Amino acid sequence: MTSENNNIPLTGKLILSFMGLFTTVSPYLADWNITHIYNPTWPPHAKFHNAQTMVLGALLGLLTLYVLWIRKEVNAIQRLHEAVIIVSLYWVAQLPAILFPGTKLVDPGINHVQMPVILGVQFNQLIMDIVIVLPLILLGWYISYRKLKQTTQL
Repeated sequence: MTSENNNIPLTGKLILSFMGLFTTVSPYLADWNITHIYNPTWPPHAKFHNAQTMVLGALLGLLTLYVLWIRKEVNAIQRLHEAVIIVSLYWVAQLPAILFPGTKLVDPGINHVQMPVILGVQFNQLIMDIVIVLPLILLGWYISYRKLKQTTQL
């Protein structure tokens, strides 16, 4: 006999929901300014891809929220895994982006906010991904998965 809990535990669900909201909003907060979409030195096609990236972040974040709060057709463990994969995609894609020819973390010649140095490491979007964003996603998954495994009898 199978006893199935179809609810993702609230603490992990809230952490993942926050990350979904962050994924939805943060591309616009980071890019809707002179350094990106309004950068006069960027050609129109570069701005097109910047806009595409912002929209992708919003769609992935909103899809994460849908899977966490609305989708009920599958069990909680599957929904948890779906949400974690979806919300991680935007952030994981940033990691290898610096390896492409001609890419840099900031454009020269634009006044940027000076990023802080924490423990001798210059804080940037890749450090944020590795130290904050992906660990929070992992924490949300771990809390929920552990609780689901304890309450689900197979």
